[in-house]
Amino acid sequence: MSMFLDALLDSSLDDSIRGVPPGTAPLRLRDVGAQGWRPAAGDMALPVLTLDEDAFAANRDLILAYARHHGVALAPHAKTPMAPQIASALVEAGAWGATVANLQQAAVLLRAGVTRLILGNEIGGIASGRRLGALLAAHPDADLRAFADSPAAVETLAAAAQTSGRPLAVLVEVGAGRGGARDRAAVEAILAAILDHPGLLVLDGVATYEGAVATSDPAVTAANIAALMERTAEAFALVRALAPDRPLLLTAGGSAFFDMVVAALAPVVKADGNATLVLRSGAIFFHDHGTYERALGALDARQGFACGGATAADFRPALRLWAEVLTRPEPGLAICGFGMRDSSFDQDLPRPLRIHRDGVALSADGLRVTRLNDQHAFVAVPAGPDLAGHDLEVGDIVEFGISHPCTCIDRWRVLFGLDADGRVCRAYRTFFG
Repeated sequence: MSMFLDALLDSSLDDSIRGVPPGTAPLRLRDVGAQGWRPAAGDMALPVLTLDEDAFAANRDLILAYARHHGVALAPHAKTPMAPQIASALVEAGAWGATVANLQQAAVLLRAGVTRLILGNEIGGIASGRRLGALLAAHPDADLRAFADSPAAVETLAAAAQTSGRPLAVLVEVGAGRGGARDRAAVEAILAAILDHPGLLVLDGVATYEGAVATSDPAVTAANIAALMERTAEAFALVRALAPDRPLLLTAGGSAFFDMVVAALAPVVKADGNATLVLRSGAIFFHDHGTYERALGALDARQGFACGGATAADFRPALRLWAEVLTRPEPGLAICGFGMRDSSFDQDLPRPLRIHRDGVALSADGLRVTRLNDQHAFVAVPAGPDLAGHDLEVGDIVEFGISHPCTCIDRWRVLFGLDADGRVCRAYRTFFG
């Protein structure tokens, strides 16, 4: 364990953190699991966001097994939880490394001892390049690869290498819909710019991101991804011609269409014989009750998850949001104590899963979140006692599933892990800046 992680576990929590019961004396992060808190029992200050440890571990093992089955590697995108404890544990479990979106995220993971990183984004101009160089100079053990999708981005990375005093590995980014070189001429311009900096920049492979070309039409999405993969393979061939002996990376893959990436690019890597295909999936470790539930359902519908008899339906949502019923101001309406400051809402609204009352879990069938304010959730309640014979009462604790973990966890400074009995067994600090 790095000194940073060890110090993190010794850092103090108090009731300024959501979830920690008021009046709790400051306690170390490593001691949270000894408190015996159960959100379903009302032991914690609500709202609170929790991680089902068993579900997370099962998801981790499933996607790692998929990667081994297909001969690919994983660099999970750390932007989803931005919890160095989690990123470090995933590397220990077998991940190739981690992906970060910006310099702040890279700094956090490097301090945590996660040294093999993909900087999966352009970072700006020369000043940003110098900042990256200063970061790399402070971490001489860093093994970082950075994206470049233009000659201007190459100049930024050259400034980083010059500042750090050592060469920097560059991945040529091919893309559509977001960043990335759009055609062969753009790729060739990037390659020429890299070659203009011998001793500073090293051609290390090709990167892309297929999720940026997804649409609401599955057939159009498949065609878009296929076209992007073809351009990515073409760019890889250009890089290989310029770096005939270097082990190269080919990287893509979010959490919704990674099967299409593997189908298209794994044969390219196999034929090359000296390259690694790295998936950057991050949200899949957490799954959800919305956008990724639909995405993995679609993945199974196209029979894309081939892994020793497992299916994508075997992934389990691991995040839960817990909140109390504050008031029943009128028939058909309950107000629960969470809102936009606590939950993602960019893809779907949270989904009521269970009602917890006096130690008993009751069905939440029929409940529906209709809108959120900053701190309030508006929950539609069926008329009469239609919730499997019971009604919703003030003080009931409602367990919600969320949609899109990436925009939910970033609202929380601490994520609480739950064991199989629903008790808090550990706490994770998040570092979203």
